[in-house]
Order: sequence, then C-alpha cells, then structure tokens
Amino acid sequence: MTYEEYLDEVTTQIYEKYDVTEADAVKFVVRAQAAEFFSLHDDKPEMRTLERAELDAKTIYEQRNKSNPKAFRK
Repeated sequence: MTYEEYLDEVTTQIYEKYDVTEADAVKFVVRAQAAEFFSLHDDKPEMRTLERAELDAKTIYEQRNKSNPKAFRK
C-alpha cells in the first residue's frame, strides 16, 4: 500500500479499536507523523502491512498523551 494508504489504515485502526473519535484518531496520527514516527515507513514500503498498522496504531494510541514526541519512536 502507499504511504498515504498506510497512514489511513493506522488512523482507521485507532478509530475502530480504541473508541476515539475519528478526528482524534487523525490528530494522533498527524502528531506521530510530525514526530517522524513513520519515517522508515516512507522509505521502506515493506513496512506498510496490515499487521504493522495494527502494531503502530497500538503504539500511537498508548503514547497519545505523552508530551515528548520522542515517545513515538521505538
């Protein structure tokens, strides 16, 4: 999938699995993207899988209230 499709999938996963509004899910993903959480995903298309989207959604959701953008990096 494309990078944009991947971000959409992560957003959808957050929205559907964690009972947040769609607007909040988008906000979480945009914040993670600004913190360069998805840098490798942009460079390595093989990272853009449904399984990885599920894991990234969980990580982003768990880190959503952290003020340090580095919290998104693993």
